[in-house]
Amino acid sequence: MTSALLIIDVQQALCTGEYECHEIKRVIDTINGLSARAREAGVAVVLIQHEEEGDLLKHGAPGWQLAEGLQTSPNDHRVRKTTGDSFYQTNLQHLVPVQDFERLVICGLQTDYCVNATLRQAHQLGYDVVLAADAHSTVDNGNTTAEDIIAEHNRDWADLSGSVARIDVVPAKDIHF
Repeated sequence: MTSALLIIDVQQALCTGEYECHEIKRVIDTINGLSARAREAGVAVVLIQHEEEGDLLKHGAPGWQLAEGLQTSPNDHRVRKTTGDSFYQTNLQHLVPVQDFERLVICGLQTDYCVNATLRQAHQLGYDVVLAADAHSTVDNGNTTAEDIIAEHNRDWADLSGSVARIDVVPAKDIHF
């Protein structure tokens, strides 16, 4: 089965300061382990970066840059996006066409926004999805803690599997390429 690893929005603005996601250093370490195994297996790694005008995530701004500590390779693919859905008006589906990539492994930031939108769209497009349950994060939303948001989304996503495509929610250590 041909796979690709999508690393969503692991950018400076979401990894430091006011918008620092829950347990971000552990999450980045987990993503680094996952991406190292993917690269070693010859699996495509796609680094996705969100951008917004006049914001911390403005293209080229310090907050838009990939997070310090995130390990990358010159062979990694890059995708720029302006919405939560990493497929919407981007080149992602050309990099990982469903006829060539049966499975997408997903990790990154933020659980309840871009990870959620991308995972649901990937499933809708017919990809089998494996979510690294311990390699995504978010921030408290004022009503719910980040830890509870992550746990709730992991449960919800595990229940989404259907006849078109599967969604498996598993710890990163159990993902094999």
